[in-house]
Amino acid sequence: MYDVVVIGGGPGGYAAAIRASQLGGKVALVEGGNMGGTCVMRGCIPSKIWLRAAALLDQARKAGDFGLELTVGKLDFGAVLARKQGVSNDIRMGMEALMANNGAEVVLGKGVLKAPGKVEVDGKTLEAKNVIVATGSALDIPKIPGLTDAFTTDKLLEMKEAPASVLIIDPTYIGVEMAMLLSILGSKVTYAVPGPRILPDEDQDTSQRLSQSLRERGVQIMARHALVKVAGKTCTLKSGDKEQTVEAEQVLVSGRKPFHEGVGLEALGVKFNDDGGIQVDERCCTAVPGVYAIGDCTGGWLLSHVASAMGICAAENCMGKASKFAANLVSRAIWGIPEMGSVGLSEEQAERKGHEVEVGGFPYSINGYAMLRGEVDGAVKVVADAETGEILGVHIVGSDASELIGEAVLAMQLEATVTELAKGFRVHPAFCETVVDAARDAAGWALYLPKRG
Repeated sequence: MYDVVVIGGGPGGYAAAIRASQLGGKVALVEGGNMGGTCVMRGCIPSKIWLRAAALLDQARKAGDFGLELTVGKLDFGAVLARKQGVSNDIRMGMEALMANNGAEVVLGKGVLKAPGKVEVDGKTLEAKNVIVATGSALDIPKIPGLTDAFTTDKLLEMKEAPASVLIIDPTYIGVEMAMLLSILGSKVTYAVPGPRILPDEDQDTSQRLSQSLRERGVQIMARHALVKVAGKTCTLKSGDKEQTVEAEQVLVSGRKPFHEGVGLEALGVKFNDDGGIQVDERCCTAVPGVYAIGDCTGGWLLSHVASAMGICAAENCMGKASKFAANLVSRAIWGIPEMGSVGLSEEQAERKGHEVEVGGFPYSINGYAMLRGEVDGAVKVVADAETGEILGVHIVGSDASELIGEAVLAMQLEATVTELAKGFRVHPAFCETVVDAARDAAGWALYLPKRG
């Protein structure tokens, strides 16, 4: 009898298995493929290696601004692929070693819940006091006539040359990252989104800044356009009652959806959300006692660090601790050029929730470190409650945004007010000064901005 059986060895399942083991549990992790899941093998890690290569290529092209005479050649796709595979394998092996180090048993095969506390793996039944479902996500390939050979992110991450032209139809994080990557690598990118803007769930200022950055790289953004048909390289887009065509060598499919097919959840009475994700409460419990679910299979943001945090929460609850997942602290990031980092509510979301909002901002263009590095695109925006000073959200576009957003997450986790954040100080010169400067603006006493009218 196990204390916990985890189904799925991605970042969430891996974290859950280790945390339950740390708390003295007898743990088994069931995995039908490679340890690490989508994140390590086909998602986070491989895509960021490609984006790092693109960023270095972009920087090299600007080396003359710093007096460097460089001859910038073509990107060696084979070298990038080798590095991608090597890093992913190193992480996977490290995860496997840590599982053994923590005494968690790895069972290879597909896990199916036959009853609460009973997981069948290739004819063998594992009995457990608790089961954590961490089956991740899968590519969401839209049913569009003619879209029979989509250029998926799996294919992109294995590409040996960049396509001459690409149509991107995913308005969210992955789509934005891939638009940036492919445009730097020389592809002609058309970006069609069904709504009025890219990143519809992020702050409008964030969307506008990243849209401008993409346009400056030659990306054509077509708002309120949906792909309805593909015939060879001719893609038909519809906006209202009007149709138009664009030519593209490839149509990128990068959207993802919760995956839990064949796990046996429906028969047990597990409930699901509108997006197909497994319904869980703040303790990561499903509607079935003793069955928990974490990460991408629960829907929502579909982010690996969210899966890990949920894994810790579920494991602690399995082992008798009272733990809640802090959904309000979910941070998001885009590793583009520039980067994006955000947490909490956008200005529009805060107003819809009834807050009287105070907003502060600080542009990278007057931050000394950004100026000396030649990385002045971007800004920090702080959204606060005007009455209480509660920090409701922070939105950053600019260099190192994926790192800087951690400051905002910590401030919100410790329930710092915008006034308390504004009273802080940071090393100079540094990008992190922009976070404090934006908080000072929200508090009404920005030092380095013109007086408000």
